[in-house]
Amino acid sequence: MTATDLAVLASPNASREAAPGVARTDVEAVNARPRRNLYEVRKNIYPKLAFGKFRLIKWAVMAVTLGIYYVLPWLRWNRGPGLPSQAFLLDFEHQRLYFGPLEIWPQEFYLITGLLVLSALALFLVTALAGRVWCGYACPQTVWTDLMIAVERFWQGDRNARIKLDATPWNADKVIRKGATHVTWLLVGLATGGAFVFYFRDAPTLAQELWSGTAPYVAWLFLGIFALTTYLLGGIAREQVCTYMCPWPRIQGAMFDADSFLVSYRPHRGEPRGPHKKGEAWDDRGDCVDCNQCVAVCPMGIDIRDGPQLECIQCALCIDACNSVMSKVGRPNLLIAYDTFHKLDAAAKGTPPRTKIVRPRTALYVGSIAVVAGLLLFALWNRSSLDVTVQADRNPLFVRLTDNSIRNGFTVKILNKRQQARRFGIGLDGLPNATLSIAGSDQATGLDIDVAPSTLREVKLYVSVPPAALRQLSGETTAFDVLVTDLGDKTSSRHATSFRRPTP
Repeated sequence: MTATDLAVLASPNASREAAPGVARTDVEAVNARPRRNLYEVRKNIYPKLAFGKFRLIKWAVMAVTLGIYYVLPWLRWNRGPGLPSQAFLLDFEHQRLYFGPLEIWPQEFYLITGLLVLSALALFLVTALAGRVWCGYACPQTVWTDLMIAVERFWQGDRNARIKLDATPWNADKVIRKGATHVTWLLVGLATGGAFVFYFRDAPTLAQELWSGTAPYVAWLFLGIFALTTYLLGGIAREQVCTYMCPWPRIQGAMFDADSFLVSYRPHRGEPRGPHKKGEAWDDRGDCVDCNQCVAVCPMGIDIRDGPQLECIQCALCIDACNSVMSKVGRPNLLIAYDTFHKLDAAAKGTPPRTKIVRPRTALYVGSIAVVAGLLLFALWNRSSLDVTVQADRNPLFVRLTDNSIRNGFTVKILNKRQQARRFGIGLDGLPNATLSIAGSDQATGLDIDVAPSTLREVKLYVSVPPAALRQLSGETTAFDVLVTDLGDKTSSRHATSFRRPTP
């Protein structure tokens, strides 16, 4: 096409009038071309119920993961009087996270960060070894989508029945079946949202409040958000979430290599494919009978015979479907199987296959997991049960008393991380002849401070230096330490600060 042609096509009047020298038929032909849609029109997917080893594994994983999710908030853990008895509790109101015997404070959130890093590295390792097997079995989106499909199958029947129902004009039966499906999806969503809010507040208490209608409004808000999200993502969007919303399919491409085990069609066995009638010979043809059962059971609606695809979540249901067909036609199983590119290439060339589990990327992931896990264990082993902060008053910096002594004020916060009451003594080091007092008390140095279990106590500390001792100090500030000692086990915590006075 010439520059003149392009100018004509770019003109807003190109569809009505051709430029001189350009045939009208050329412009009409270009205008008659179909316009390309910017968005793919969604095609409904009707996954067929598969039977086999991998389907049983998926049922088992669904039962275990959902069981853990729904049961965990109701487990009890006795931490003593005044402390929550819920084993797993995200107590944002009091800024604490409880995981059985482990209590995590905001100052220790690095432990959660380390756990997330460890989980990410484990996911990277699993992906390098077996592709998106996490997505196919344990991802919450997959688990709830599987559950929603099971609900849909219960009310509307299996694949062919659902296809037929959607093609049927609306009538009473269709309304009942579709309505029952969506109502059940909403109930599943409510159960999901209800279980999640129990992680943030004592479960029996919140359940009673929800039943009586006295629960905090924020509990109702998040219950509704989680319920609606589960309904939309698991029941309505389904595979669209995995294909278009989730970033993991794009990231995984950098983690596969030729030795990763992926759900794969074995073309050296299956091609050339085609229908097969009972009694026909298998010479000069492949084992694939082109039954499309692998497509029928796929929750993503793809054909695994087209090779690796972004949409494939490695659920292996196509393996179950293909194995059942191979058994019926008398051919060996695993025409579709977990396989590597190296092994597929070797089989196609007739060379010995190889399996290489230990390779640079897997070794790197394993080493990183070991390092992070070691650091987490070290942090937990050396985790302090006492946290103390000392902050000097800024206004005023000091006060001159009637006897010409100089007094500084400090705010001391003592965090008792143990689940038992403790008594602490406060002392000074590095400030000779200084006296110590605490607001609201007339006791001198060595005053005992009682701190309740898993509690942060704040006290006002006054440090005074008499005139004679002031002459021994140099400069406007003098460094010293505040000592906080557990009177039970004699462990102590030392914190540096400074004493301020007027310019000498």
